[in-house]
Amino acid sequence: MRIILAAGGTAGHINPALAIADKLRQLFPDCAVKFVGAQGGMEERLVKKAGYDFTAFRMAGLQRKLTPENIKRNIQAVHYYITARGDAHKLLKEYAPDIVIGTGGYVCAPVLTAAAKMGIRTAVHESNSLPGITTTMLSKQVDKVLLPNEDALAHLTHKENCVVTGNPLRSNIPIEEQSEARKKLGLPEGLTIVSFGGSLGANKISESVAEVVKWEQQVGDINHIHSFGGNGRDMFDGLLKKYDIQTNERFRAREYIDNMYTCLCAADLVISRAGAMTLTELKATGKASILIPFPQAAENHQYYNALTMSKNGAAILIEDKDLTGERLLAEVKALYNDREKLAEMSRCAAALNIPDSTDRVISNILDLVKDKQ
Repeated sequence: MRIILAAGGTAGHINPALAIADKLRQLFPDCAVKFVGAQGGMEERLVKKAGYDFTAFRMAGLQRKLTPENIKRNIQAVHYYITARGDAHKLLKEYAPDIVIGTGGYVCAPVLTAAAKMGIRTAVHESNSLPGITTTMLSKQVDKVLLPNEDALAHLTHKENCVVTGNPLRSNIPIEEQSEARKKLGLPEGLTIVSFGGSLGANKISESVAEVVKWEQQVGDINHIHSFGGNGRDMFDGLLKKYDIQTNERFRAREYIDNMYTCLCAADLVISRAGAMTLTELKATGKASILIPFPQAAENHQYYNALTMSKNGAAILIEDKDLTGERLLAEVKALYNDREKLAEMSRCAAALNIPDSTDRVISNILDLVKDKQ
């Protein structure tokens, strides 16, 4: 069996593709897997690191704010797209895949459109509660649309080829007992909070988290691990001095959290943005959360991701425009004083998890390949 996976742009697009590839290799050691992505994109680094064959296309996204500079960029993006269509046709003809799967990113459109026109089996996986422009466009052309939840299904017009599968997680994700995770981190007993804002948009969360940590140190029995992001060190150091916050065994500030799954497993509450894979991980680990969607995410999709969690009782949603230290502290205090609500939010998060999502995706892929044979 020969498979092409088209993915790029964000971890929310790339990691599901890697999970699919890992599972296919596990089930069919002799299958050939090729990734296609944007030249110089995050996918090129992550896919090669995972040991898969990678072909790069020159791609660029369309800019929605029409300034003279962005108009030039859009002309270049259209040029790249037209060129990629031709490159995709050539690649598909040479590689002769049994199926082409897209998991998001600009590269999906030219590759899956070309594959569909050539009569090759196609599937697109959407990781967000609000399907993006690429998924919406491709839903009319591909054989299967694989979705994370029922909310995503409600946003699509063409539903006849849609299946809810959840978001695949890679099989090497370690899910640990909370007590063991805390022991591994050297955390004392007590309510444990993990907070982060990702590589973009972390500063506003850090500003509000600092006020929360100031209160936590007065309370004295709360653990907190916070990531201030790559551009936030000086700003967060200033906040620590402003509020006279001390780093110690209960409070740890890091640029990045490189053992995220252990930290999530140790947590009672997570404060974060609302990227698709972050929420998939929160569901897999069964964690209550306070979600602050990144307002500049495409189509504001993080808001819809957070809304799915919130309306199902798994999270508290605070829009970025409403985020203040006072508001965040009020929410944290309320959960600190109502442990049953915190536990119920965790149970609701776990109830949203689809633990066999990768198997569901693979089953749909194999059905398509068998139908073609």
